[in-house]
Amino acid sequence: MPRLARLDAPGVLHHIMIQGIERRKIFLKREDYEDFIEHLAILLPDTKTACYAWVLIPNRTTLTFCFALGRSRLLD
Repeated sequence: MPRLARLDAPGVLHHIMIQGIERRKIFLKREDYEDFIEHLAILLPDTKTACYAWVLIPNRTTLTFCFALGRSRLLD
């Protein structure tokens, strides 16, 4: 089934959730958390995206983003 089009409005907050299949862990060790944060630190400025909040727990991640220019390449 095709997904619905994403909202494309600059300045709107987006609640992003990433969860492991069958609630399996997506972060297995401390370095996994650190790598995720390092990648965000690189990608967010490159895509003109602000991250207002994040939660990283072993089986899921929740983030709140605001895209300055509408839909971001970050989600592609």
